[in-house]
Amino acid sequence: MIPKALESTNFLFPKQKNLYKGKVRDVYNIDDRLLVMVATDRISAFDVVLPRGIPYKGQVLNQIASRFLDATADIVPNWKIASPDPMVTVGRLCKPFAVEMVIRGFLTGSSWRNYKSGAREICGVGLTEDMREHQRFAEPIITPSTKASEGHDEDIAPEDIILKGLMSEAEYAVVDNYTRKLFERGSEIAAKHGLILVDTKYEFGKGEDGEIYLIDEIHTPDSSRYFIADSYEACFAKGENQKQLSKEFVREWLMANGFQGHSGQKVPEMTDEYVMSVSERYIELYEKVTGETFDRADTERSSERIESNIRAFLSEYDF
Repeated sequence: MIPKALESTNFLFPKQKNLYKGKVRDVYNIDDRLLVMVATDRISAFDVVLPRGIPYKGQVLNQIASRFLDATADIVPNWKIASPDPMVTVGRLCKPFAVEMVIRGFLTGSSWRNYKSGAREICGVGLTEDMREHQRFAEPIITPSTKASEGHDEDIAPEDIILKGLMSEAEYAVVDNYTRKLFERGSEIAAKHGLILVDTKYEFGKGEDGEIYLIDEIHTPDSSRYFIADSYEACFAKGENQKQLSKEFVREWLMANGFQGHSGQKVPEMTDEYVMSVSERYIELYEKVTGETFDRADTERSSERIESNIRAFLSEYDF
């Protein structure tokens, strides 16, 4: 028997306004004041939610994000108020910008696939000829994407973000600055644990006070890619695949089995063995990034535990 995966929740809390289900998270709006975000064990790739959940994945995502929100709060204000359960974060309600701020330190993943197909520009950022896969950029580049409610996200240049009214020029300047500071801090923390933060994405929103806040997750294996630092140079010199910790291995498995999220394609069978191998990879990344042993929460009654912990937290805030 493999551990149970929490694939969905459907709670009803006092003063709950609505429930939004994203690709991975179930988000509860409480009185238009708080967001209760449950990181489920759902897993998505190529903007498609896969048919089986991954045990402990939600806990890994939530606890890594919670740690990094705390570790960057001195440089960027964020939405987090508390984490009352291993799979839950509660924070201030913000109105999100419909843009993800993607920042890349290396030519890898989708940027490499686009480059290999002939693209020499990403979101208005020009790329030189004769670059190689996993090559480090002279400076990190920001390649924003639209945040689609359905379907695939799409790259978008900063001037188009402003032209389409997704952000004002002043707002974009703030999030651009925040993105660079967050990536720098994340890279410093990763280096202490023998890792390289390769690329990641950040999301921002506006609070009731008009301030811009970092929201959602940060530096998790779903939003970020890490290389193993001590093997990077040797692998790059030999043109070998990098040893990495990210969700890219799931995408590679899907592509190897004929799936990239296109119409008519079928997700390959996810066996128990494969599901547990993905679970162990997520746990490995947690331990690499934090330098601590992962404490597996009970999965048998996770839904009941989560609901109880959220209710206890809300009761302290007169909810």
